Amino acid sequence: MANLQGLSDKADALEYKQMQELGDLVIHRSAINKLADGEWSDGTEFKMAGPAPALMGEDHRLPEMPEKPSLIDFFNFRFAPSKQHLLQSAALARKNGLPEKMVLACLLHDVSVIALFRPDHGYWGAQMLEPYVDEEVSWAIRMHQALRFFPDESVGYEYPVAYANWFGQDYKVEPYVQRDYEEARNHKWYMSARMICVNDLYAFDPDTQVVIEDFEDIIGRHFKQPEEGLGNDNSPAAHMWRTIRRPASAL
Repeated sequence: MANLQGLSDKADALEYKQMQELGDLVIHRSAINKLADGEWSDGTEFKMAGPAPALMGEDHRLPEMPEKPSLIDFFNFRFAPSKQHLLQSAALARKNGLPEKMVLACLLHDVSVIALFRPDHGYWGAQMLEPYVDEEVSWAIRMHQALRFFPDESVGYEYPVAYANWFGQDYKVEPYVQRDYEEARNHKWYMSARMICVNDLYAFDPDTQVVIEDFEDIIGRHFKQPEEGLGNDNSPAAHMWRTIRRPASAL
């Protein structure tokens, strides 16, 4: 109970700090954010939002986005600093001679981790990108989530030591991950997804800084940028980009 109370106090303090930054506007945290912070109760009591005005739309605490944002704008103004991992992965893929669309796949393979959700990030990332990239690219991004847990000696891919450290030596993947690995193993694009894993594994270098503009030409040739701006279009994934743009909007 004390722990739950502590979490509640922290949430109230955070809300107060945000109210100070936003004047009279209130931030209503999404339920998924509360769950990720361990906030849950099986009680029946709940409170409705108070009468104070809530933030809707743009959040001035964040960098201003162009009226018609591009993928590069999202990299520069919304993606977390860990986007360096994506940039280094793509740089490594290009150095290793991968086709341009697979360089793009490496550039975007962890886009959900960087900008949206960590759980099932391959699936979320593929869904975010499907309207804008080649089908092979989105498929490879989806399936790399499963393949990264399984070694492939034919391309020199070993089970990451980091996974053993993070998840334990006896970690077993979920049944759906095993299922998707087996499906991908016999798919015509298997090696495309596997190449994401190969270039993912060695892509971390804190002393290297890569900028998104290095890939402007590849993005221009292989990413279908909507004329009205990413998130302003009517694709099945546009709402996901709007959420990244305005993550604290009340509704």
